[in-house]
Parts: sequence; structure tokens; C-alpha cells
Amino acid sequence: MKILFTSFLLVILSTSAIGQTSAIKIVKSGKGDPVLFLPGFITPGSVWNETIKNLKIPVQSIVVSYAGFNGIAPIDTPWYPKLKEELLRYIQSEKLSKLTIIGHSMGGNLAVDIAAALPSKVEKLVLVDAIPCMRELMMPGISSAQIQYNAPYNNQQLKLSDEAFGQVATLMAGNMTMIPAKADTITKWITVADRKTYVYGYTDLLKLDLRDALKQVQAKTLILGASLPYAQQAKDTFEKQYANLKNKTIELADNSKHFIMFDQPTWFYEKVNAFMSK
Repeated sequence: MKILFTSFLLVILSTSAIGQTSAIKIVKSGKGDPVLFLPGFITPGSVWNETIKNLKIPVQSIVVSYAGFNGIAPIDTPWYPKLKEELLRYIQSEKLSKLTIIGHSMGGNLAVDIAAALPSKVEKLVLVDAIPCMRELMMPGISSAQIQYNAPYNNQQLKLSDEAFGQVATLMAGNMTMIPAKADTITKWITVADRKTYVYGYTDLLKLDLRDALKQVQAKTLILGASLPYAQQAKDTFEKQYANLKNKTIELADNSKHFIMFDQPTWFYEKVNAFMSK
């Protein structure tokens, strides 16, 4: 009887584990040292396809996409911590080492989080227009504890009609790239996202502060920032926010908004290739 009960319990647990939705989706290709490609918020992993095509050294590309975006099933909150936990488990289970992580925006935050947690495994970071603490820029003086899921702004965003939300998405996308066709693509990424993931995931990012975690990062780091709208202000912000990161180089892309790989692709590929070839 005890054996039967134990077997039944194992079946239940196995079925439950299989039924759980993954926080990440991974696509691997190529051979060489591993490079983990982490897109930004609302962005599919395919955003890195052109970057991978333009790499001049052989690598094993590990491209990540996130739950709740681009048709991938959503997960429960807290969203960002689950992404981080699953990525850490993946790196450990795959026994990855000599790892390079290239992350755009929120992907850069995840890259820092991973490099701080696994400093002996991550050799290089490329952080593309990523800020360790967005809250400090957008809501100075507001603490993490004051940022809540159940907030008037969040509730308003959840209740917006598809048409109204589409208008918001169009305005946001226009501020992220200089290229109209790419802005249309970003708009689509936002509008097809799971709405709760979009709203509550962004709340997770506002709560995030990785400035202290930078002290644990040993990886050589290239920080690529967008110059628009104000280059000097951007430079000052990056230097201030990354003050705790020792082994770093900061460079700004001229005439570029948030998606540097869209606005200045040639410059971007040159910087990434030069850094990875060293």
C-alpha cells in the first residue's frame, strides 16, 4: 500500500512539473564558446538574429525569449525574478563556462544579475542601453517598497481598450528607434504582449536596483548607450549608475535611440566584434 501511494505521489508530482509553464524559451545554434543573448522588455529573442549573423568569431548562440511576450504563454508574478531563477538554473544545468552575455535594456539587467550570482562562469558582458536602476531616473526619491502591482496606473493600463493601448504603444515605440519600420515592429511587440505581463513585469523592473550587485561582477564589460536625446546627460547617467562596476568601458552611439542595433547597426556590430575578439 505504501509503495502504491509513493508511486501515485511521484506520478502526480511529475505531471505537475510537466504542466508548469517555463519562464523562458531558448533557441541554440552554432558551435564555439557560449554567448547568451537576452532581449529587452517585450522584445523576442529574434531581435538578435542580425547581430548573430554579423559576428566574426564562431560561437554557440543561446537566444532567449520571455514568457508573456510574442505568443509565449504567461507566468504568474513575480515575473522578473522567475526569469532570473530559470536562467541561473539553465546555466548551471548546462555547465556553461567562459560565458559571454549580450543583453539589451532589461536583458542587460538580467546579464548583471547573472554575472553577480555566477562570477566565475561569466567572462564578458555587453550591456546595450541598460540601466541598473530605472526607478532612480524615472521616479527619484521613490523606494522599491512604494512600487506595488495594485496601483492606480497599473489598473488603468489593464483596463485600456485594445485601441487605446495601441495608441500608447505607438507613442512608446516612436521614442525607441529612429527607423519608422522598426517602430512599427516594436508597436506590434507591445500590442501582442500579454497585458498583465506587460503591466506587472514593468512594475518588477521599477522595483529593481542592481547598483550594489555590480560590486560582485568580475566580467569584463562593454556598455553601449544611446546618445539621444542628450548625449552628455546620457554619459553622466551611465557613469553614475555603473560607478560600482570596475572593469568597464562605456561608449555612446551617435544619433541613436534605445534600440541601438536598429539605429546604428554597423557601429554596433563593430563594437561588439572588437570587444569579443579581444
